[in-house]
Amino acid sequence: MITLDRYPVVTTPGDIMMRRFAWLLLATLTAAAPPPTERVIAPDGLVPVTINGVTRTVRIDPGATAMPIITTEFAKASSMKPGMFGFMMGFGPNVRISGGTALARVAFGGGNPAKRRIGFTEKPFASGIAGVFGPGSLPDPIVHFRLRDSVAGERTTVFPMVDQGDLFGGWAERFAIIMVEGQPMRVRFDPHHPRTLANAGAAVRLARAYGGTLSGSTSPAEIAFGVERPIRAMTLATPLTVGPLSIATLGVRTVDHGNTDTIADADQHADPNEVVVTGKGKHDIKRDRLSIGADQLNRCSSIVFDKPARQIRLSCR
Repeated sequence: MITLDRYPVVTTPGDIMMRRFAWLLLATLTAAAPPPTERVIAPDGLVPVTINGVTRTVRIDPGATAMPIITTEFAKASSMKPGMFGFMMGFGPNVRISGGTALARVAFGGGNPAKRRIGFTEKPFASGIAGVFGPGSLPDPIVHFRLRDSVAGERTTVFPMVDQGDLFGGWAERFAIIMVEGQPMRVRFDPHHPRTLANAGAAVRLARAYGGTLSGSTSPAEIAFGVERPIRAMTLATPLTVGPLSIATLGVRTVDHGNTDTIADADQHADPNEVVVTGKGKHDIKRDRLSIGADQLNRCSSIVFDKPARQIRLSCR
């Protein structure tokens, strides 16, 4: 006699044999089920990619767009014919990078080629590479960026993952979501740039929430495609926590998607906890961006983009 949930159940030897067979069948089917496909990316992100039979070295970049962007030279060598859709990327109020798109057959390593839309520009996204692919552009359901070896005491934080959210939002980056002032803010992870940066709209919200003040002179910082934007340093009286990371200072793109006139200036002897708000104006929080650079990510071993779960997992010490 076997008791289940305190109710007696009478069994026979035949019943026991059938149950053993059922458990063996279930175990066999479970073992035979293939695990989720995961692509592991080395710290430099460099991989060969073949487009229409032509191979070049590109970078798989956690901060890049879901639509791959390659150089015009690579596109021409691959016999790509421009389609009806173009694209444009804005950097601040006046700087635009435009390009064309085309359908092409793409393969990584020895994999089978698959047709997808590719963007191309005259200026390379980054020097020395023929293109850049974001995690959203890869066919793999899980993309694991290995930044360095893991160490004892690391902590993994899980963030919701979203795209840009508009009509062509699927072409954009894949962002983690954090909450600032009770509203979502999009965060991208950018280990290939040295500094953590916020655009002006995000900086204003962070300054209000965490007591931010600006200091120092304006200096240029490269964003992408060789485009540089004016940056000032912002210090937070209360550090911003992004999972295992604690951010007390960051760079601010002072005139990009808003302006920072409402943030107190420490060089003018303002109270370090004071934020002067001169007016609400029009501020679309969906355009606020925080980009976490190598100054913070050097503490992290991995960034995992899990598309089926719509999650980003960040592991840091």
